[in-house]
Formats: sequence, C-alpha cells, structure tokens
Amino acid sequence: MKNMISVYDTTLRDGTQGEGLSLSVDDKIKITRRLDEMGFHYIEGGWPGSNPKDLEFFQRMKKCPLAKARLTAFSSTRRPGAAIERDPNIKTILESGVKAAAIFGKSWDFHVSQALETTLEENLAMIGETLSFLKERGLEVIYDAEHFFDGYKHNPAYALKTLEAAVAAGADLLCLCDTNGGSLPDEVYRITAAVCERFPGAAVGIHAHNDAGLAVANSLMAVKAGAVQVQGTINGYGERCGNADLCTVIPNLMLKMDRRCLADDQLARLTELSRYLSELANLIPNSHQPFVGNSAFAHKGGVHVSALLKNPGTYELIDPAAVGNSRRVLVSELSGMSNILYKIEKLGLDVDLGRTNEQTREVLTEIKDLENQGYQFEGAEASFELLIRKAFNTYREPFTLETLRMIMEMKDDGRVHSEAVIKLRVGDRVIHTAAEGNGPVNALDNALRKALEDFYPEIRAMTLADYRVRVLDGDRGTGSLVRVLIETSDHHDSWGTVGVSTNIIEASWRSLVDSIAYGLLKQKARDRSSLPAPAPSTPDREKPTD
Repeated sequence: MKNMISVYDTTLRDGTQGEGLSLSVDDKIKITRRLDEMGFHYIEGGWPGSNPKDLEFFQRMKKCPLAKARLTAFSSTRRPGAAIERDPNIKTILESGVKAAAIFGKSWDFHVSQALETTLEENLAMIGETLSFLKERGLEVIYDAEHFFDGYKHNPAYALKTLEAAVAAGADLLCLCDTNGGSLPDEVYRITAAVCERFPGAAVGIHAHNDAGLAVANSLMAVKAGAVQVQGTINGYGERCGNADLCTVIPNLMLKMDRRCLADDQLARLTELSRYLSELANLIPNSHQPFVGNSAFAHKGGVHVSALLKNPGTYELIDPAAVGNSRRVLVSELSGMSNILYKIEKLGLDVDLGRTNEQTREVLTEIKDLENQGYQFEGAEASFELLIRKAFNTYREPFTLETLRMIMEMKDDGRVHSEAVIKLRVGDRVIHTAAEGNGPVNALDNALRKALEDFYPEIRAMTLADYRVRVLDGDRGTGSLVRVLIETSDHHDSWGTVGVSTNIIEASWRSLVDSIAYGLLKQKARDRSSLPAPAPSTPDREKPTD
C-alpha cells in the first residue's frame, strides 16, 4: 500500500539507554506484548550480544509468539579483520531465534578512521559480509546506516558506497540514522530524497535522535521524501535528549499526512500506551507531551473555552478521542463564565443554567479570589467540584469539625511523638477520638479516618497516593503561605484536592477533608448507578364491556 508506513519501535533497546530508565526482563516482555497488540510492525528487543538481560529476553520470547509484530534483534557489523563465522555478536543473533535483525554500520568516513580505526574498504567489507551472512540464513535484515546524514554532508560519495554495499548484500531496508540528532528538516528531506532516487528499488527508513529538538520533524520530512519506515520510541525515551517520539510521529502521519500506520481503534489507545510505558518505567509522564499528554487538550483561558463550546476546532488540532485522550477545561484566575458553565454541564449538576448567571459570576469571583490567595484548582479538580456543588446548594457536608488539637512532643533522644485529638459531628452524633502518626499530618489523617470509618466504611479503600507542599511566598520565611496538594485513590478512581494556609496543618486539614468528602461523593454516585432500573409500570387492563 502506497501510503503505508511501517512503525519500528526501539524503546526496549535505544529507549533504555536513556538516563533514569531501566526495565526488567518481565517489563520488556509485557511491553512487547502491548506493542504487538497495538499493531506495531517491528519491535527491537535489544542487543543480545551486549548483556545477559537482553539475551534472556530473547530466549524467553521464543515461547511468546507475537500476533503481528516482528521481533528484531540489534547488533553491529563484524569486527575489523575478524572472520564473520566466529564473530560473537553475529552468533548471538542466530541463537536468539529472531526472524529479523537490525545491523548498524559506519557510513561516516570520520567514524571509520577514528572509532573503528580501520580502512574505508574494510568497513565496506564488514557491511557486505555481515548482511549477506544473515541473509543466507533466512533472516530479514535492516541496515542501520549510523551517522548517515553527517557522513553524507562530509563525504556523500562514501556514505552512498556504504548503502551500495548493503544493497548488494541483500538488505531489506536501508535505515538512515541521524545519530547525533543535529540535522535540520530541510537537510533530512534533501538527503533522504537523494537516497530514494539513487536506490529506486530499495525501501528506506529513518532513525532520528532529538538533540536539536527536531527528531519528530525530521522523521516526518523523511517520510515526505520517500521513507517507508519510521524508527522511534514510546514517549521519546532514549539516550541524551531521546529519540523520535512515536506518540507524536504516529498521529501526525495518520491524521495530518494521510499515511497509514495503525488501525483507527489502535490509534485510539495511544494515550493509554504512553501512560502504561511511563508507569512501567517508573517515570513521571510529560503532561505537555503532544497528543497524549494530560495537558495536550487542556484549556484555561476564558476566550478559548467560550470558542470551544461553539466549535472544538477553534482551539483543538484534532478530536482528543482519536488518540484516546480527553478535553480538560481548567478553572483559574484566567477563567471566564464559559469555564464555569462547561464544568457545571460536565458535572451534570441539577441546576437551571438559564437562571444562574448571577450565581455563576459569584462562583467565578470566589475562584479568582481563592487563586489570588494561593489556591490552584488545576491539579485539584475534586476541590473545585465540591466548591461548585456548595455554591449551587446541591451538596451536604458528610461531617463537620468541632475541635482539633495537635500534640507534638520532642524528647532529648531525638524521638518525636505526634498525636491528633479530634471532635467531629456526623449528623446528630459527636465523635471524639485521637490517633498517633509518624508526623503531624499522618496523625491528622489517622484521626480523621478513625472517627469516620464506622459511619463510612468505604473510607478504608481510600489511600493517600501523593502529598505535595509548596511554599508560595518564601520571602516571609517560616510565616509563608503554603499550598498542600493531595492525590487520593481508591479501587476505581484518583482525585486531587487542595488547601492553602500559613499553617501547614490547617492547609493539610482542608485538603484532607476535601479528599474524604469527594471520595464519599463518588462512592454514593457509584452506588446509585449500580441500582437496578425500576420496572416499567404495567397499565391496568381494560375492563371488558357488558
């Protein structure tokens, strides 16, 4: 198919060379299965000759057949002056059991003399002998022309000779690598077009690094110039500044350039895939990542939201659902009436929007005042929803505080004792209890839960997933305002809440109270939705006439 572009993922090899990223063999197997389900065409599992982990991965993958993707092993050409039959890297390729191999070789004469310390002719022989050896044994062979664009710019004749050697040896695809990531899009287009013209019968691919922030752009330009395969990694993971981010490349190819890579339903799982990789790699997701980031379709300005309500195309490049993402409307001091109205509609609040403009303006004024005090609702949408519900009288507090006392005791041996004594009112009952903790906030949390669990047993399923404190005006020293953001989760959802005060205990209390109250609200909604629908009423049968 003319418009079909094959996707070659190298997250498991090139991606793991990125700082702070390490995957176990089990992790790599899980990712391989997920990429296969997504419809990726090639999955580069690693370099079996370089480390025991990759070797074990390939051995275990022999028992894990893939539905569509072709598992690929990576390696280098044979060593200078060595016999191909005895090269240990090539032996491990054959022992790995793969049907495809990606072999990299030098295409820049500078690297041949400085890195390999051999002759230009020997380098050509290394390329040809390695590729033909693997082809003769039935493998599909992709030739990765390392540093090709730099090599071509410095010595185009020799760079093309390396490709000639690969083609003569039967290479199935010539992948042009911008290994140092310094080429510009117009250079990549011009050079890729020249290669496609020079080798009209060969398939050409692109492998771009992001050192100049151009890996995605360079990949797209290579495709425009005739490349039929794009190599990259999920979330752009990789050495130095990373590789071309397939989570950005794929939507651009499919939705902007009319090139087919995945099925539409697979594209709609791209955001899920991106976040799955982040979770498994234990790396914080990039909120501002194009297409799949949590902020990719987040709108804050009132003018923007007003236009979005009329037509989403005014401020969105695509429908977020196409890549499995969703629109988010933020509320802040930059918000307008449209932001509040959008939130009210999305929350499904039972209010008459046609008669609440004055209330809406009051809520907007309150939000702007709160943000001026240091509140931030972008990461605390649960606190925002509670605020809205209170403003429109659609919410009753599940409990109220009567008194709270914190006890901190530090002994001369350095031990610190923290205890919270709390009195709450739930309905017409007053509960008075105390709890200890490994700090004042933990003691406060323990006391709050202890007081409420008999009334609301569902609290036991709520766990504090994240607790963050930010000093807002450090010039006031220990008297500064602090903002406490808490993320809470249960078996179904996670939600964020916020509290602000010059007293960290008070700020924490406000955020904790919102976290529990919102969790109870969510559970109540789930309970209602799980109730069976009422049976339809049966009309009385018509009485027979006399």
